[in-house]
Amino acid sequence: MSFELARKIADAVLYEGYVLYPYRASAKKNRVRWQFGVVVPRGYGERGGSEPWAMQTECLVEPGAAPTVDLRVRFLQVQARTVEAAAEGGFRAVESLEIDGRELVTWEEGVERQLDEAAIPLYALAGAGRTFSLEVPGGREVEEVRGMDGAVRGRVTRERWPLCARVGVAVEPRDGLVKLQVRIENLGPDVEGDRSVALRRSLVGAHTLLAVHDGAFVSLLDPPPAAKAAAESCINRHTWPVLVGPEGRRDVMLSSPIILYDHPAVAPESPGELCDATEIDEILLLRVMTLTEDEKREACATDERARRIIERSESLPPEVFERLHGAFRSLSPSPASRDEGRWRDFFNPESEAPAEEASVQVGARQVSRGTLVRITPRRRADSMDVFLRGRVARVARVLRDVEDQAYVGVTLEDDPAGEQPDGYGRFFYFYPEEIEPLGEGGAEPSPPEGGN
Repeated sequence: MSFELARKIADAVLYEGYVLYPYRASAKKNRVRWQFGVVVPRGYGERGGSEPWAMQTECLVEPGAAPTVDLRVRFLQVQARTVEAAAEGGFRAVESLEIDGRELVTWEEGVERQLDEAAIPLYALAGAGRTFSLEVPGGREVEEVRGMDGAVRGRVTRERWPLCARVGVAVEPRDGLVKLQVRIENLGPDVEGDRSVALRRSLVGAHTLLAVHDGAFVSLLDPPPAAKAAAESCINRHTWPVLVGPEGRRDVMLSSPIILYDHPAVAPESPGELCDATEIDEILLLRVMTLTEDEKREACATDERARRIIERSESLPPEVFERLHGAFRSLSPSPASRDEGRWRDFFNPESEAPAEEASVQVGARQVSRGTLVRITPRRRADSMDVFLRGRVARVARVLRDVEDQAYVGVTLEDDPAGEQPDGYGRFFYFYPEEIEPLGEGGAEPSPPEGGN
């Protein structure tokens, strides 16, 4: 199916923030979950809940003679996993239970669900459109847990609550194109209680996949001039539609609750999902390696995906881990700047002019490699501006960006590891107006002749 082109990205969206480092149920950051794509029951949402009860996608299609659309709505159904310890006359709920070295943890799992509708004739949707019912039954399973002696030591109960939603599909002609709308509404019963109760009746991580046949989607992020007005008329609520698949393909669109760009891709260096929001593989895997054995055991007991993350971090070959440190991608210049030599020099560090030959004018002085300066940040780019304000540093490099704006890389004079950044090419970077040249020894420079 065409949707296989988008499967990796759609899975990353579905499980974004599903379980956060340190991947333990007892961690405070894992006590408030399900942050993206939550569609709650209408009554709860209208009473002021933090999540909406409806999600709407609108996008544009360049139609052929007889265009059809495949629709897939994906989401998670919350499944409460409760661990109970055997007690006199029955069982009692507990946060965790250890039985013969095996740890069991109370947790909320996510069960994948989807609605599929194939080959919907686009032109047949004119007028009333079509509505599809989305019904997911509840359920309850109980699993007894026995010790090595055969005695019942506890049990695990998994419970799901039924979901009821409606998916409406409609079209509207617009400037020679077809505006396609997909609206998801949670029609489940009203709930009394807090957010955790409402989540049991909610669609979680909800997103929409669309594939068009005999037609092509129009990018809403970068529409052609003729389609700009039509693109601006599209109203998307709590979702963000982008083209997916290889660059240049326009037959599949993902409407995501997370802001993405057209043709997003999972980095080929990534060894697998980490589920942590805004994940950075190298940093997270390094942190996983610092967990104690007890912490890893609890993480493995928390969720199957957490278990796979822990096991992957322990078995990752060195050559795979090294690839996570960074990678160069093929970059294309903008149409406004086709100077091949300039781009080749900028993106290939070996062809840069030697840093000691580069310089930039700061006030009345020329600053180059080795110049002593005082750091005076003005742009409030990040917290480091506060920490480094007033510190004395030495210029290591003077560079220029693609817009020909000069900036300098510096190392702190009182940094005991100050020599190391030079080997790695990592420095603190500032613009010329954010540094003040000093004389050797840190003395303030003398004013120029004729100056005040």
